[in-house]
Amino acid sequence: MLMGFPSRRFRSDSFRAKLSTCALLALIVVAMAEEGRAWGPTAHRTVNSSAVDTLPPEIRHFFEANRRILVEHANDPDEWMKKDPYERKRHYLYLDKYGMFPYLDLPHSFKDATFKHGTRRINRDGLLPWHVGEYSLRLTNAFKEQKWEEAKLAAAALGHYVADTRDPLNTTSNYDGQLVAQSGLEARFGATLIDRFQGFMMMRPAPATKIDDPTEYAFQAVLESNTWVNQILLADWRAREGLSSYNDDYYDRFHAAAGYIAARELNNAAHDAGSYWYTAWLNAGRPPLPGR
Repeated sequence: MLMGFPSRRFRSDSFRAKLSTCALLALIVVAMAEEGRAWGPTAHRTVNSSAVDTLPPEIRHFFEANRRILVEHANDPDEWMKKDPYERKRHYLYLDKYGMFPYLDLPHSFKDATFKHGTRRINRDGLLPWHVGEYSLRLTNAFKEQKWEEAKLAAAALGHYVADTRDPLNTTSNYDGQLVAQSGLEARFGATLIDRFQGFMMMRPAPATKIDDPTEYAFQAVLESNTWVNQILLADWRAREGLSSYNDDYYDRFHAAAGYIAARELNNAAHDAGSYWYTAWLNAGRPPLPGR
């Protein structure tokens, strides 16, 4: 080998090493993007706290006494993603993978959906509404068996999944704006916008009501929130026009155009979460609840 001129093998090994490094960095970037999916921590804590205010007197005392626990554990399901590789698919449903609105190609029965599309596809494109129905049953059973500590944590987690049905960006494969060169949209809409303007987002959710079919109700919530996707994308695109970064001017514009959507969906989520808690208690046979 001539001095100063590395061998062809050395150059090849160096190239492969650089390629491996780039691939690793790409995976890290993807993983970081995935972590940002869904409402941010502030939104989930706000929903669980406000859901307590929707409850009727016969059960409100129990939830009021445990409001702190419901808020502290509002983001548990997001933490579970770090250890459970199957957790992420329980937080979204890519409706646009099933044709055009109202996505009639997707049966709302899990059995029918897997029979028609296969288990692999259903798992890949998200399980959110079915998981809400499943978790509603879990809370019902905890009430029925009078496992109060389990009921508190189940209620907190159920509130999280219910809130996810009201995040429009959880209903589309373009959840981060990545398909239209608007990457980072999920965090801008679901986290930063709320953190910046939560003081202007009035939380006055409607009183909780009984839900006849927990899974179907979750499907209807997902369908309703999906109708906001294009408006959020348009608001984000227009808010960035003429700006070199997502600065204060961007967020002022974005809030003016899309802040009411976030506030509306957070209020709907709080109403829904309270309704799921109330329904679980009713379906459990109205057991007497402890004072704390």
